[in-house]
Amino acid sequence: MPTKPRKRGLAPAVALLLLAIAAGAYLTTKHFTRITLGGGCTARAGGTALALDPQQASIAATIAGVAHAQHMPSHAVQIAYAAAMQESKLQNLPYGDRDSVGVFQQRPSQGWGPRRKLLNPVYASTKFFQALATVPGYGKLPVYQAAQAVQRSADGSAYIQYQPMAGVMATAFTGHAGRSVWCWPHGDPGKPRLASARRALLATFGHLAWRLRSTPSDAPSIAFTTGRPALGWAVAAWLVTHAGGYGIRDVRYDGYTWLAAAGRAGWRRDARARPSGQVLAG
Repeated sequence: MPTKPRKRGLAPAVALLLLAIAAGAYLTTKHFTRITLGGGCTARAGGTALALDPQQASIAATIAGVAHAQHMPSHAVQIAYAAAMQESKLQNLPYGDRDSVGVFQQRPSQGWGPRRKLLNPVYASTKFFQALATVPGYGKLPVYQAAQAVQRSADGSAYIQYQPMAGVMATAFTGHAGRSVWCWPHGDPGKPRLASARRALLATFGHLAWRLRSTPSDAPSIAFTTGRPALGWAVAAWLVTHAGGYGIRDVRYDGYTWLAAAGRAGWRRDARARPSGQVLAG
């Protein structure tokens, strides 16, 4: 579904040159964006750390969760991140060129869906992946070419600059590098809203086994059974990046714990967070 006029692709030699320049600039600057005052997030993989603001991180975690629900591979997540960073800097924008809105700047007039739905990152990500799945051989295309095939931007070369960052983020947010996403919310997260967090997480990832847990000595918590370590860390990343919005104070998985009160420290070993195939949040 086109959103913008198509521009002819770059010659392979030019594309490779621009990719090399973009990768060098990325390794030099290290960070994607400035952390917002009082709160922020980090995504790390392969020895490289990216600083994200809370909205960027929560949207990145949502995109990874929707990819799981849509049975899309990590390469598809990288493509989505490159597109989202170019189009909106991973922000859920209520405005854009002509009638473009949302994370991917999709246009209602071009068949992407109603404006109010496109401002829901779960819906917008679902529509992006559905369109990507129709691109022949997208799994073998360079990231920028696959992104351009979906977005049909006026300048498809613009996605090249974000390929390296998108690769780091895809590894971190899909859980293929454990303990790679952490945040520190701004201020007191308030009273936990676990039921709301559960509904939002399941709307993003699709079906996951879950149950509420409560003992006389512990505060209520919710347990998600994932079955695969990578999926467990992707769920944990979603919970951590949405902690400020749902009052989540701690997340435990695979022998590690993240605490909102000490979020800058990242994930710490915790004997209570036994390897059980369950992600606990409370």
